[in-house]
Amino acid sequence: MRVVRKQRNSKMCAICGLDNVYGVRAPFYSMEDGSVASLFSFRPEHQSYPGRVHGGLITAMLDEMGMRALWAKEGGEFTYGVTLSLETKYRKPVPYGEPLIGRGRVVRETGGFLTAECEIMDASLHVLANATVKYLKLTPQQIEAGIDEHEEMAYLIEDGVTEIDLPS
Repeated sequence: MRVVRKQRNSKMCAICGLDNVYGVRAPFYSMEDGSVASLFSFRPEHQSYPGRVHGGLITAMLDEMGMRALWAKEGGEFTYGVTLSLETKYRKPVPYGEPLIGRGRVVRETGGFLTAECEIMDASLHVLANATVKYLKLTPQQIEAGIDEHEEMAYLIEDGVTEIDLPS
């Protein structure tokens, strides 16, 4: 599927922050069907048991993809929000040190609320974990007084990714 545009990365987010030495540093792409995708790998410092990623980091990745699904649908980082609820289903162990694919789609949007469905897949497109996430839409200033979203979402580093193999 064709990549429409690369989304920005933040400085310190645990999932996308490029300055966070312990973070995943995942890139995100707005796709032609309005979904968001990510090509990423967890690292050994993200483990719970040897060979497996900690469930909290799996859930954090799914949560990040949900809000970014709205950005893919809107065509930019215009709307922000906070998570109201998140239901994660762990289907198979998520390994670290292997290429993974994340995907998120907005499935419902009403007024100030948003629901997204997200998944993490292995390179063979087998679903390892998925989630339904509900958000309350807020401005950055409603989330934290004095925040400068342009300063926080500071990095747009093009990487030449133009297509990602995704299930339809």
